[in-house]
Amino acid sequence: MKERIAYQQTYKLQPALAKSLIDLGEAAAQKIEHSLIHLIKLRVSQINGCGFCQHMHANEARKDGEKQSRLDVLPAWKEVPVFTARERNALAWAEKLTLVANDDIHDEDFAAVREQFNEEEIVNLTAVIVAINAWNRIAVGFHFIPVIKDV
Repeated sequence: MKERIAYQQTYKLQPALAKSLIDLGEAAAQKIEHSLIHLIKLRVSQINGCGFCQHMHANEARKDGEKQSRLDVLPAWKEVPVFTARERNALAWAEKLTLVANDDIHDEDFAAVREQFNEEEIVNLTAVIVAINAWNRIAVGFHFIPVIKDV
């Protein structure tokens, strides 16, 4: 399978698309720890089946010091005790927002994220989740293919 619209061509055809998502992600990332942002971006990309983004965000996470052993069990974060309460609440929020079409966001879901995050952090965490979901939909829709050099 090949890309439907080339990665570089996509953003030449609509430069505001990349700029808007980059700006949103960067603004939100200033208020949330980078290690958590890596986990969120990778987990949302896993849910959305975005190989391009999974490859990119796993590499970025490792480069910034994330342990491979934690990345290995990220899809099973509910079952393993290697994630902090803050990370777990953020991952739960990310999954709820990413899968919003499957279920409503309930008061208990918001209460859970609020246990670990203040209002400003929740808004910024939500912005990170919105941005990565948008990136995933672009990459999946146009079938962006990651460049994997070690295979």
